[in-house]
Formats: sequence, structure tokens, C-alpha cells
Amino acid sequence: MQNIISPDWPAPTNVVGFTTTRQFGVSEGCYQAFNLAHHVGDDSQAVDANRQLLREQLPSDPCWLDQVHTDIVMPAEIWQSPPKADASFTHQTNRVCIVMTADCLPVLICDKAGKSVAAVHAGWRSLVKGIIPKTIKAMQTAPADLLVWFGPSICQDCFEVGPEVFEQFVAAEACHAQAFKPSSRDNHYLADLTQIARQQCERLGITATYGGEYCTYERDELFYSYRRDGQTGRLASLIWIAD
Repeated sequence: MQNIISPDWPAPTNVVGFTTTRQFGVSEGCYQAFNLAHHVGDDSQAVDANRQLLREQLPSDPCWLDQVHTDIVMPAEIWQSPPKADASFTHQTNRVCIVMTADCLPVLICDKAGKSVAAVHAGWRSLVKGIIPKTIKAMQTAPADLLVWFGPSICQDCFEVGPEVFEQFVAAEACHAQAFKPSSRDNHYLADLTQIARQQCERLGITATYGGEYCTYERDELFYSYRRDGQTGRLASLIWIAD
């Protein structure tokens, strides 16, 4: 596919992962062009067409989730109705884990042996609830054997939050304070989701972390951004173990 961002990480050759961009699809207007989400107000037929274009590049139907900023982690399955969850994992070949984002941090995880993968939707609410540690626990793989890639998300300079967000993170882990800096508004902060996620990985013993260089807010030609545009589409980040 032309419209993807591939991780720059030393994953095993049988692990395939990428994040889509907004380019080269059929959606129009504020959803232009490769929107993959049905719940954002886009024409349903356009979304179906975009999903079919994506499906043609995959070994099986992706395991869609109903993402509601939880800390719920599910084994990847082809469900009749997507479950409410914000991460999935698998040890099976050709089972596609997928999450959608439009500023939140997508996290792709694999083990060095190419036998386990996961995809995480790490918005701030899920991060503060521990979605990454819970995904690692569900994978049942030693943290030292894992590789983690942080996909396109809103960068710190574009992500202003109130004191309640700062306080929740610091209450969860004091070191999270390092991922915040004061904004131009009194009692508000600029939050670095990728740094928080990296801190959580390091505390688990994961040292092989990559990515984090793309800002969805700043790159409107490539990415959807809810904080920038309000009504907009969704990107997808996917990972699977190939045969």
C-alpha cells in the first residue's frame, strides 16, 4: 500500500505492522480520503470501500474493536460484534490486531521471536489506567523479549490538558510528571503521550522502544487529528504474524 507508515524497528521478518495515512481513499470532505471509521459521520459506503482496500492487503479480516478509552485487553478474534476494548493481542499467525486513532497514541508490540504481537489504543485515559502494562501481562511474554513501536499521535507541543489530567498521571506514577510542561494558560500543561508510554515500558523492563516522531496535529496532509479538526476520520494501526 502507498498510504502507510511502516515502523522503523528490528522486528522479525514474519511480523508485519503499519499505520495508515489519510491518503489514497474514497472518502470526501473532512474525511478525505482513507477514513476507516464508521462512527464519525462519514458516508458508510465510502468507509466500506476504504476498508475493502485495506482488507486486500491483509491475510484475514482485521479484529476490530469498539474503542471507548478503557484498560480492557482482548485476544484478537473475528467477532460478530466488536467488543468494548482498547487493545488486542495474538499468538496465532495471520490474525490481524488493529486499533484506530486520530491523535491518541497507537502502540504496536511484538516479541523478538515473532510469536506474539499486540496493538494498543493508548489515549490518555487508557494510559493512566495502565493499558500498556495490562497488554504486556496478557501477552505472557517476558518484557525483555519485546519490541515496542509508537505510531503517529499528537505531540507534546500540540496537546494541552487541564490539571485533572496531570494529577491523575502523577498519582499513578510520580515519574509521569517529567512528561508534562506548563502551557501558556495558567494551571494547564502540555502532555507527552509518547514519553508517558515509554516510561511505562521502561518500568516494565522493556528497553527496545521505537518511533514517536510523527505528530498527527502538525501533519494534516498525512493524518487525521481530532484536536485539530473536530469532525474527522480515523487512522488504523495494524500488526500480525505472517506464515
